[in-house]
Formats: sequence, C-alpha cells, structure tokens
Amino acid sequence: MSHPIEMPKAYDPKQVEERLYDWWESRGYFQPRIDPKRKPFVISIPPPNITGELHHGHAMFLTFEDVMIRWHRMLGEPTLWVPGSDHAGIATQNVVEKALAKQGITRQQLGREEFVKRVWDWKREYGSIITHQIRRMGASCDWTRERFTLDEGLSRAVREAFVRLYEKGLIYRGPRLINWCPRCETAISDLEVEHEDTASKLYYVKYPLEGAEREFIMVATTRPETILGDTAVAVHPRDPRYRKLVGRMAILPVLGRHIPIIADDVVDPEFGTGAVKVTPGHDPTDYEIGKRHHLEAINILNPDGTLNANGGPYAGLDRYVAREKMIADLQSAGWLDHIADHTMALGRCQRCEAIVEPLISTQWFVKIAPLAQPAIEAVKKGKIKIIPPRFNKVYFDWMTNIRDWCISRQLWWGHRIPVWYCEHGHETCARTDPTACAVCGSKNIRQDEDVLDTWFSSGLWPFSTLGWPQATADLKYFYPTTVLETGYDILFFWVARMIMMGLEYTGKVPFAWVYLHGLIRHKDGSKISKSNPQPGDNPLDVIQDYSADALRFTIITSSAPGNDTRLDLEKVEHARNFGNKIWNITRYVVSSFTDSGSRLGNLPLGTWRPESLSLADRWILSRLNRTIAGVTKHFENWNFGEGNRLIYEFLWSEFADWYIEASKLALFGDDARTKRRTRAILAHTLDMGLRLLHPTMPFVTEEAWQNLKQAIGRKQKADALIVAEWPQADKRFLDARAERDFALVMEIVRAIRNARAEFNVEPGKRIPAVIAAGRARRLLESQRETIAALARLEPAQFAIAAKAEKPAPSLALVVGKIEIYLPLAGMVDIEKEKTRLANEIAQVKADIARADKLLAGEFSRRAPKEVVQKQRDALAANQERAARLEAQLASLE
Repeated sequence: MSHPIEMPKAYDPKQVEERLYDWWESRGYFQPRIDPKRKPFVISIPPPNITGELHHGHAMFLTFEDVMIRWHRMLGEPTLWVPGSDHAGIATQNVVEKALAKQGITRQQLGREEFVKRVWDWKREYGSIITHQIRRMGASCDWTRERFTLDEGLSRAVREAFVRLYEKGLIYRGPRLINWCPRCETAISDLEVEHEDTASKLYYVKYPLEGAEREFIMVATTRPETILGDTAVAVHPRDPRYRKLVGRMAILPVLGRHIPIIADDVVDPEFGTGAVKVTPGHDPTDYEIGKRHHLEAINILNPDGTLNANGGPYAGLDRYVAREKMIADLQSAGWLDHIADHTMALGRCQRCEAIVEPLISTQWFVKIAPLAQPAIEAVKKGKIKIIPPRFNKVYFDWMTNIRDWCISRQLWWGHRIPVWYCEHGHETCARTDPTACAVCGSKNIRQDEDVLDTWFSSGLWPFSTLGWPQATADLKYFYPTTVLETGYDILFFWVARMIMMGLEYTGKVPFAWVYLHGLIRHKDGSKISKSNPQPGDNPLDVIQDYSADALRFTIITSSAPGNDTRLDLEKVEHARNFGNKIWNITRYVVSSFTDSGSRLGNLPLGTWRPESLSLADRWILSRLNRTIAGVTKHFENWNFGEGNRLIYEFLWSEFADWYIEASKLALFGDDARTKRRTRAILAHTLDMGLRLLHPTMPFVTEEAWQNLKQAIGRKQKADALIVAEWPQADKRFLDARAERDFALVMEIVRAIRNARAEFNVEPGKRIPAVIAAGRARRLLESQRETIAALARLEPAQFAIAAKAEKPAPSLALVVGKIEIYLPLAGMVDIEKEKTRLANEIAQVKADIARADKLLAGEFSRRAPKEVVQKQRDALAANQERAARLEAQLASLE
C-alpha cells in the first residue's frame, strides 16, 4: 500500500474508511492463525437479524467488541471475532409477508414450501445489507468464518441439541400460559413483547352471590371480555371486608357459571375493590393462582384473536368487538357498576405492534431447572465473571426463579421441530428425517408444524459457529470463547441461555467474561424510537456526516459498563475534530522529515540517556510512558472510556498543545543533532499515540500511521497499524521531576497567555516580562527560550531573577511562589485601554441596572421559574464581569 509523503491538507473519511477496510480484509489481517503455544482471544458477535438495518444498539456492541478485538490483536494474541447473522424467525417472516401483501398475496395462498422458498430468495437479496453496514463501523471480523443460524452446519447443531434434550427427558410438549400474538398467530418470547403505559379503563363489575338475591361481590377489570374465562374470585386472606365470603360461590355474569371465592396472598387489597376476577387461561398472575388452587384454565380465544366456543354468545367476534358488546350487556343487566380512567402497561408484539394476549396453548418446553443450576454455579465460582459485577445479583435472582422455556413458535420460517407423529399418536424424535415411526413402524408420519424459538439456535452460537457437534480444529482451539459482550437488556434472554447450553453440550462455560453495555438514548435521556425521532437516530447518517471513527470514539468515551449512554451530536462533532487534530499532528511530524529531506533510520531511543535530553523531551517521554501504562491498566480493567480519555488528553492537550509547539525551537534551530533527536521523539511519540488510539479510531490512525511510516523511512515490524505491537511502558523514561518542572513552565506560560487574552493583546505582539523566580530561577533560566517562544515574550525585555521589583504600571501574576510582572506599557496603549474599559464598564453596569429593575418587579412573580433563574444567573455573571473590569482599570492607574 503506497502513500505519498505529501499528505492532503484535510482528512476526508469518505475517501479513506471503505478503502482501508477493504485493504485490511484483502491482506488477511482479520484472520487469526492457530498457534498451539498461545491462548487465543475470541468473541462471537451477537448475531444481528438479517431483516435489520444498523441501529445504535449495533453501533454500541460493534464499537466495544472491535476495540477489544483490535487491542488483543495488537497484543499479539491469535484473535478471532466470529461474524454472522440470525434468521430471526418472526421478524423475517413478517417482512416477507408484508412484501407479499403489496402484491396481494398471503403466505397461506402460497403454502409452506413455496413461502419458505420466497424467504430464502429474500434473504439472498437483502440479507447481506446488515453485514455491509457492520463493515462501515470498521468491525474487523473474520468474514471467512461468517455464519448464519439457518445454514447447514448450524442446522445440524440445532437438531443435535434438541434430540439430546429430548432423549434426556428435558424437552416436553403440553399446555401452558404463553404470550400470543393474534396478528402473527404465534407464541412469542417475553423479549418480543414491548410494554407501554397506555390510557385505559377500569370496569367495576358486580358478581351475584350464590343463594342470595341482592348480595354481590364487585371486581375491577381492564379486560371485561375475559370474564368469560373466569374460574374464581380472589381476595386477600386478611382483608376484613371479604373474610366471611371466602368459600362461598359467585355467579359469573352473562354465562351464569358458578365460581368459588378464594383467598390468596398475591391479591392487592388496594387495587380496585380488593376483590379480583381470576382468569387462569389469560393472565400470568391468575395462572399461578389457578395452579395453587387447582382451578380450571379456560381459553376463550382463537389463534386470530376472535372468541372461540367458550365465549358463549360472543363466539366468533373479534376480541374488541366482544368487549364492547360485553360492556353493553353488563350495563343493561345492571352488573356494570361504573367505569374509571386507568393507566396500564399494555404489551404489544415487537414485530407487528398487535396487542399481545396471554393464553393457554399446547407448546414445546425445556425443563430449565436442571440446566439452570450448573449455570448459577459457574458464575458463583467465578468461572464466568460479569462486568459490571452488580449484574450478578440480577442474574442470580432470575436464574433461581426461572420457569420452563417455551421453545415452539407457530411460524414457517425457522428450524422446524424434529419430531414426527404417526396416526397412533406416537412421537419420533430423530437427528435425520425418519421414514417410519420409531415406536410402531408406521410409514404414515408427519412432522410437527412448529419451528423453534430463535433464541434456541442463538443459545448454541458460541460453539455451533465453531463446528459443534463435530470436533473441528476451530472448536478445539477457539472454544471456550473469551468474552461475550452485549446489552444488559438480554442478560436473561440470550446470555443465560448460552451459559446453560454451553455447559450442557460441551461441559465447559462458553466464555470467561460477560461485558454488559447499556442502551444509547437521546441527549435528553429519552428512548430512541420511531415515535420519538431526533437528529442522529440513524448511525449510518452519523457516519456519513461525521465518520465512523467519530461515532466510535463518542460511544466509548461516553459509556461506562452497564450504564446507559446519551448520544450527543456535539460530542460526535468534537470527536471528528479530534480525528482532524490527529491528522494535522501527523502532517506536522511528516513535514519535519519532508522539509529536511532526511529519514529517521533506526529510532535511537534505546541508546539515549534520559539526562542528555531537553526538559521538554524528558517531559513528553515521561508523559507518553505514563499514558501507555495508564491506558493499558484501564483497558485491562474494562474501563475503555477512561483509557481513551487519557489518550485524548495526552495527544491533544500535551503532545499537540505543548510539545509540538516547543519542538519548533529545535526544528527551526541550527543544531543538526538536536533536530534529529527532536524528529525522532516526535515520530516515536506519534507512533505510540496512534497505536494507543487505533482500537477506537482505526481509520484515521491507520491512514496517519502509513504516512508516518513512509516519511521516517524506517522498516517497521508490521506493514499495517492494525497488526502493529501494542506499546509497552518503558520505566527508564518515567521522570516525575521532569513532569513537575515542565508543569511549572506550562503554568507560567498559561498565566501569561490568559493575561494577554484578558487585555486583548494582539496574538503576534511580543511583550516584556519580569519573573521573580525564587528557587526556581535556575530552572526557568534554562527554559528561557521555551517560555519566551510559547508566551510570545520579547527576548530582549524578558528578565528572570531570584527577586525582582515590580515595574509600574504592571500586571502581577502569581504562579505558586513565583511572581510574574507584565509591564502594561509594553502590552497596551494605556490611555486607549482606559477608555475602552470605562466604556465597557458603563455598558455592563447599565445591563445590571436593567436586570435589577426587572427582577424587582412583577417579572419575578409571573415569569416561569426557569426564566427568572436564567435572568438571575445573567445578572450574577455581569456583576462578576464588572468587578473584573474595574480591577483591570485600577491596575492601569
């Protein structure tokens, strides 16, 4: 790869990012080499849905994982990041059904075989969009190992996993309460249900008591149509209002069914009337009550959300039509007491937004308790460590109260359940498609219509992607993987299942570490969603406007493990500016070689004695090595944000702002040896800085490093920064005294610069100065040239002494025990400055008077509090400014 030494003036990520990515991939840098002597570093990517477009959840995990991957690659470890995508059963089926609907076709019209063929066609045409977008983020995955949850190898793994559990008696089929989407007509997982607070109604209904004409018990419900499935009324056992009614029978309105009044501790006496209807077939809490009290669970719904025969006179009606008719009937019969406004968390299908119904359905389940206990022990014993550790409690709470897992879905797209039935009701579960019933030999067999929950195949991801159940070389070397990095919101749905299934099928934990990131939110803290759009919601737009590097740096430096992050486009812009700063630093360093026509040859740092270097040299090398140590420690402790903040401060606030400015004295001087040494330190410091920053901002650092490599004319061990060695701190160059001494120089320069800015001294104007240095005289005398250059002092009028008289009139600055006097006559036209200050003071005082009058009147009482406070803050700022201006004016007298 060839780069001209004449670098473009401006860095253009649009011309760099995709070109560099293709180059890295073509050179094989993303592929690890199996080295039996070295332990590999492995991450399996959380597989995005093939239907998806890149969103900020992807941007978050891609950034964190790529930082880890690039860092460990630079550490010299065989590093593997396995990419892939999820078939996403319900999501993909929905997308294809919508596309067919535009043609006036339904999947039922096509039939299962043709529909599945259409989905595969769609996958081939559109399924690679998300992988292209992953590349735009700079994710350095090994694409030669890309996997798909429905490809041949993973399908074989899914079949093997199901059969093993079935043979152990850990998979069974039976009726249970599940989430049901009437639009998709399938069971869905808890993760696929999105709850949203919704304005609703609470209906107060009277249930007559058996054997008493005018007595009743009143319940409150948000779903009056489910009265048809009630099998009890429940009260709290210690509620005195209903104690005498426990054990009696109530009569169900409309249907006239007699149901018992029972006592259960789960009932909240404060909700509604304190008496609740119990519908075990359509409510999770009621389902548990029903199991405790041996109540019948009645399902009143058809798969499409209409009422079935159990709905009595409402059979065949849509659930909401039935609700309205039920309300009217209750009202006319005198059973509806009143209706109140109520807010409830309504569950909607994540894919189609239909309101989800809990209902009893015959499904396939995994007996989860035997799998959960080893997974609990793995975390308890530290075989798996969760970052941040506070999520251990969340994990244990969920795992110890885990319920059997519903793994069947009433879809056509997915891994079909490998169970066949014969006409005699026998089941055959097999690794390969059978031709006859394994029990009776009947040839008349049919396969179960359902497919497996997507999370079943996802749970096998860390080892199925490496070849399991075959004993492949990849599985032997790369498994267990090292880190599972994902959002805390799927700790239960995915992470816990991978741990359980990894232990069950391989006998090993699937990963050693679980790193949990938070969610990305808007700048104001609100959730990023289609209903609340704001600029920057689409990460591809952010990449287009600012660069992938800028988005990555913002995500990393704005995040802490397990905490939500607010996306602030101002921070992204600042990150882009940082990338531009890196480019300009590199241009300066490269030009120092180009302008001199020299090459560096072998970098001579190893042969230098630190005491032979200048103070600025010793300072920057000390700060560099302290930064290397600090960044490495932060990365080792999973604090990638803190590590990158150190890199930022070093490269911008120390290297660029101070050392580069100080280096100009040497580069523009006459001493050839000093020039060569300064160029070497510039090149070395930039080289190490680019290496530190590369995992987070890979594109600008690689492009800069290639230019630097060519400019210095020294053969590197690596052809690309992506595979260059991670810096190691060299303790020989740690110099606390140099850091203290140069910090004093910086404080003096900073104080003089601030004074110049306050008195509006022209930037190019050199001014006189006198420094009463005390014990620091020798140090400051040795740094005279540096201080004069950086503070823009006139060398002939710059005096340094242990003690010095204050010239009159002059401005006195204090830095520790050092005093700095800046003669005002040399800085400004005193009379002109007096006039300017007097005018400015008059203007500020007029503003103060207006604000005082405003705040003393009706404004303070009538205006919004935040507006009043803003005015008060402005007044305080003007009062402070007036005092500062008057002090400046007094110093001129």
